[in-house]
Amino acid sequence: MTTSSLPCPCGLPAAYPDCCGRFHTGGRPAPTAEALMRSRFSAFAVGDTAYLLRSWHSSTRPDRLDLEPGQRWERLEVLATERGGMFETEGSVEFRAHYREGGHAGSLHEHSDFSREDGAWVYVGPRSPVEFD
Repeated sequence: MTTSSLPCPCGLPAAYPDCCGRFHTGGRPAPTAEALMRSRFSAFAVGDTAYLLRSWHSSTRPDRLDLEPGQRWERLEVLATERGGMFETEGSVEFRAHYREGGHAGSLHEHSDFSREDGAWVYVGPRSPVEFD
C-alpha cells in the first residue's frame, strides 16, 4: 500500500493527499474551522511544523515549534463545533486528540478558538486550559 492511499490521520475516510494533505501543501485553504482543526491534527501526526505555524493566528503564534520526537498522534475525536462555517469569521471546536508516547497511551482535550485572518481560517488558541489524560 502506498502512502498516498493511506487514510488521512484526521479520521475522515479520504486518503491523506485528498484530505488534509491538500491544505498542508498550500493547494487550498481549509474551508471551515473544523477542517482547519482536523488539518492541524494531521500536521502534528505527519510532523509538518511549517503548516502548524502558518495556520496559527499572528497574535498568538510562537516564534518556533518543536514537536516531541517520541510522540505519535494516532486518533482524533471531534466532540463539538460552534460556528466556524464557510461564511463565518469565528468559530470553536472541542476535540480529543489521542497519542502514544514511550509506550503509553494518552489524550489531549481542548476547546479551541479559530478566526479568519486575511481570509483564511487560523488557530487562535485554547478557550480554557488544555487537559492531558
